[in-house]
Amino acid sequence: MKTTELIKKENQFGAKNYKPLDVVLSKGSGIWVWDVEGNRYMDCLSAYSAVNQGHCHPKIYQALVDQAQKLTLTSRAFRNDQLPLLYEELCQLTDSHKMLPMNSGAEAVETVIKCARKWGYESKGVARGRADIIVCSDNFHGRTLSIIGFSTDDNARQNFGPFTPGFTVIPFGDADALEAAITPNTVAFLVEPVQGEAGVIIPPKGYLKRVREICTQKNVLMILDEIQTGLGRTGKLLAEEHEGVQADLTLIGKALSGGFYPVSAVLSNEAVLGLLQPGQHGSTFGGNPLACAVARAALKVLVEENMIDNAAAMGAYFLEQLRQIQHPAVKEIRGIGLMIAVELHENTPGGARGICEALQEKGILCKETHTWTIRFAPPLVITKPDIDWAMEQIREVFAELEG
Repeated sequence: MKTTELIKKENQFGAKNYKPLDVVLSKGSGIWVWDVEGNRYMDCLSAYSAVNQGHCHPKIYQALVDQAQKLTLTSRAFRNDQLPLLYEELCQLTDSHKMLPMNSGAEAVETVIKCARKWGYESKGVARGRADIIVCSDNFHGRTLSIIGFSTDDNARQNFGPFTPGFTVIPFGDADALEAAITPNTVAFLVEPVQGEAGVIIPPKGYLKRVREICTQKNVLMILDEIQTGLGRTGKLLAEEHEGVQADLTLIGKALSGGFYPVSAVLSNEAVLGLLQPGQHGSTFGGNPLACAVARAALKVLVEENMIDNAAAMGAYFLEQLRQIQHPAVKEIRGIGLMIAVELHENTPGGARGICEALQEKGILCKETHTWTIRFAPPLVITKPDIDWAMEQIREVFAELEG
């Protein structure tokens, strides 16, 4: 079936809660994807960093097939032989003491909100119903009702209220604002090490280290949402490593399965996760053997195939090449690892969407965010020749824009 026919069906029968580029993909391998007409594109979004290991990685695929032939789901009413191994391997890799498995990133965030509040009441002594969690403006932590309630994106919130109380919003990257906002009822500070959906907003150097100091001094849980930044995207296993800190709770997802299956996790310690008792939290699919086998393989290839170091090296090279673009439309180019943004001036014809559409015509798929910013986040297996080819297309698009 052709692109136009499939788009017509999608528009007719699907809810219009996304505005995708008009390309219909049917196949992927490594950094490349193909549409239904057989045209090839370089994927520079990586499913919002869910396919860090590249599309359809053969070793992750084999783990999926092998496990699917044996056992896929038991629920947590019974034990399975894959979950304990994922617990051990993930905790050892991330230097965590405990892990709680979920499915989507948003579920992991909802889980950590519950855990932080429970810790506040049972360990810190906050009065029941008064727990407060500090978050940042321009955050993105998911799409559930509680999460959008503390979003500052009007489009995400409009006509979805009333919202869950118990959140205080402060500016991102401002440690003094965090310190000033903490009260005796504050149980946690939830923050992204780098704000991805906001347009790859990188905080000032030393910010996370100062946050760690404040949270320790004030007896407040430091929660890092590494669902997008984690598992190699920034050139480290976890973005917190850039400043040598460790959060009390860390959230990972997306690339935890290499794009094969929804898997997420809350990483923490006995002091927090040990407070959960049977029946107080769970998920039918969370920790299922298929998910665990896939996640184990995804983590293994990430480390064994040197993808994290490659992300650091190729990210630096890509950023260097992009910064050589001298164009009046470009306001700023910023990035860390293979998490890169090109921000345009607000008078640029067509905005970021127009450039993404032009890049699509030249075989590169990327996505705009907030009208004026283009994100480049290819799989971590990208090579220097791949980047050189991509830069040719990017330069041509900007040259045509100038014309």
